[in-house]
Amino acid sequence: MKANAIGINHVALEVGNIDEALKFYGNFLNFEVHEKNEMQAFIYFGDQFINFTKNDNRQPDQKRHIGIAVDNKELVRQTLEQMGVKLLKGPFLDFLDPWGNRVEITTYINIQYTKADHVLQGMGLGHLKKTEQALAELNARGLGPKKNDNN
Repeated sequence: MKANAIGINHVALEVGNIDEALKFYGNFLNFEVHEKNEMQAFIYFGDQFINFTKNDNRQPDQKRHIGIAVDNKELVRQTLEQMGVKLLKGPFLDFLDPWGNRVEITTYINIQYTKADHVLQGMGLGHLKKTEQALAELNARGLGPKKNDNN
C-alpha cells in the first residue's frame, strides 16, 4: 500500500536574509506573514505557504524552480521589470530571486491547479474563473468541476 499524494502544502526557499526576502517578494505579491524570525518566515497564500529559510551559502538554481499562480501575470511582469529583475529567456515568466531561487509566474485561470471555492472567496478572489482550456484539461483527467461550478 502507498499513501496518496494530495497536493503540495508548502515549499521552502533558501534565502540570505529573511527581511530582504519579505521585501523582495512583497514588492510583487500579496501575502500574509504568519511567523517570522531571523532564521525563517512563513508567507501564506490562502491555504498554502512558502517557508523562507536563511542559508548564506545558497547556490543558484539551473532548472529546478517553483511555480507561483497569480491573478495578473502581466502586472507581475511589469513590476519585476520596474524592480530591475532580469527575466530569463524562454516561453515562461521566469526569473531568479536575489538568492538564486528560480521562480515561474503563471496565471491561475489558465492552469489545472484549482483552489477550493471557499478558499478563493476567503482570499477575495472568488471572481476568478478557469479558462475553457483549463477546464477541458481538468475534465479530460476526470477532475473537472460540476456543471454549476466553473472554478
